[in-house]
Amino acid sequence: MSNQTDVLFISHGGGPMPLLGDPGHREMVDRLTGIAGTLRKPSAILVISAHWEEAVPTVSSGANPGLIYDYYGFPPESYEIQYPCPGEPALAEQVRQALENAGISARLDEQRGLDHGVFVPLKLMYPNADIPCVQLSLVNSLDAAAHLAIGRALQALDYDNLLVIGSGFSFHNMRAFFAPNTPDIQAHNQAFEDWLEHTCTANDMGESERAERLIHWELAPYARFCHPREEHLLPLHVCYGLAGKASERHVSATILGKKSGMFYWRVN
Repeated sequence: MSNQTDVLFISHGGGPMPLLGDPGHREMVDRLTGIAGTLRKPSAILVISAHWEEAVPTVSSGANPGLIYDYYGFPPESYEIQYPCPGEPALAEQVRQALENAGISARLDEQRGLDHGVFVPLKLMYPNADIPCVQLSLVNSLDAAAHLAIGRALQALDYDNLLVIGSGFSFHNMRAFFAPNTPDIQAHNQAFEDWLEHTCTANDMGESERAERLIHWELAPYARFCHPREEHLLPLHVCYGLAGKASERHVSATILGKKSGMFYWRVN
């Protein structure tokens, strides 16, 4: 990667709620808008969203992607949200080629729209919808090592002023979001957040150890309580695989009553 790339893992909140003025997402909205204000405006954005899984990594390649309202039971205005950003077929092809060159089968999907893991945070960060956006799927094996490898393959991208966003959630236990926030739940949430922050930011940790910790994330304190299913954590693995070093910045936000983290890397 010869050009500087900004890499960001975010906790994207619950469905469209961040755009509906929900008080449980106020800190998240503040953090995302604040982060966007510290970054150079990107030439294009590549988003790895927790809400798209395929048998092989798949890249949205349409020139004018629509939106996928992949949530249920929200007010009518939730299904009228617009984010008419352009696609970037040339970047999509470069992503596919980088994966193939690394021995990872990949494909393009010209019809795929952008799901809420993409358009909700981008509408907060870049409301003008004037930056081309491409989405990359997870792999439905949910294998942590495979997602680190996807990130490493993306190191070959040569795209000036690219922003790569892993859009997931560092805590994603749906039952716990809507259960009483007991001291035990708070302690389990905090223990995993502390482990994740240390794993991603410790400068005295070697990269082989950091990678091993992320591959074996289930050994972290209360890992399976915080992630009964790991699809919201794996965008972080892609981000770290791409960055290959300690995160320069950790940002915490309480979202729906739970501590959640975001991580930033600058990659040259």
